[in-house]
Amino acid sequence: MVTANCGVEGLSHLKTFYSIPHFRIGGTYDLDDPSSWESGGTGGMTLESLGEGPLRTACIAVGTPHRDAEGYIDNAVLFSPFYSGDAGLMYFYWYRSQGGNDFCGGPVVGPGELIDTERYYVIFLDALGLWGAGKPSERLGLRFPQYSILDCVQANYRLLRDHLKVSRVRLATGASMGAIQSYLWALLHPGFVEAIMPMGGVTETDANLRWLFRLMSAAIESDPAWRETGGDYYHRPKERHPHQGVMFGWSILFHSAMSFDHRIQMGWDEVQKEVFAWEPHGKEGMLLVPYGRNYDAVDLLYRNRAGETLNVTGELHRIRARTLILHVANDHWVRLHMARMAHERIPGSRLCTFEHPLGHYALFRAPNVFRDTIQTFLEGSSPNATGE
Repeated sequence: MVTANCGVEGLSHLKTFYSIPHFRIGGTYDLDDPSSWESGGTGGMTLESLGEGPLRTACIAVGTPHRDAEGYIDNAVLFSPFYSGDAGLMYFYWYRSQGGNDFCGGPVVGPGELIDTERYYVIFLDALGLWGAGKPSERLGLRFPQYSILDCVQANYRLLRDHLKVSRVRLATGASMGAIQSYLWALLHPGFVEAIMPMGGVTETDANLRWLFRLMSAAIESDPAWRETGGDYYHRPKERHPHQGVMFGWSILFHSAMSFDHRIQMGWDEVQKEVFAWEPHGKEGMLLVPYGRNYDAVDLLYRNRAGETLNVTGELHRIRARTLILHVANDHWVRLHMARMAHERIPGSRLCTFEHPLGHYALFRAPNVFRDTIQTFLEGSSPNATGE
């Protein structure tokens, strides 16, 4: 296995896997014709057509399901994963008594918590392309169809409807790419999703993000192992995969992930641990090593390309789900003007912002920063003003 099926090894036993037969990857989505993308976008390609088994997706589900008259679950809360994350990593950060709780300013999900598992059925989702979901590194490599973030959402809709028997989602949320998916849940399935809470997401890939991830992709492709093989390296032993390029790519992202003032105050002794060098000395790049080991180059390039195709800003007026947008005002990656643009276009939405030295990473703290606001939102009050 090139990459693991769970972002936190000790939580892999919590994850459940499902198959979605004949799902079309990489097609187009006409919002006026939902029946055309029931099984993925029009014109997409199935894994079966490439000689593989059906598309796989995965989740960790916790809490107390409430069932409607037909026996379907009608109190679901969805957490869609961030760019590099999965169900296991979200559970690790936000579920009670997990190792990531302190980074988030406390737990968010669990018995008696903000997202109360005695009241809700909480589903932490994987997304097509990484970890436990179907991904290029499993077998197909560069022959894997290029997916979109719309595909990620529609595949998980099939998981919820067909396997978990969910009929109603009380809240769809997530940070970063998980926030993007939250917007898409409301657009693709307006009668299915009651409310959304995007945390630090965009509705189109702006020039800033496109530039950033193009740099990351170029770093990956600069690895000698990539250049020698043209990205077809899976026949090689794992230690000869383009790990250094992956580390280089992550280093480019890390440079602007936190506020620049915070990085300066950390000092070189600490900052250099996330600074890439082809021939490192001392502490240089030491925190990048697990990223080179745990992520596959092709998987990450596909994820970057999926982000580039995103543009649903012109469709946001369609959203009827109650919307609470949370954003870090000094986020260098996802700029505040993108959140304001979404807020202006979604009828009745509310935008709440805060500043933090951790920049984009402070999104993990957003549920606890706005705990009272979210509690009111969950109770069903209609948000209709900015909270900046």
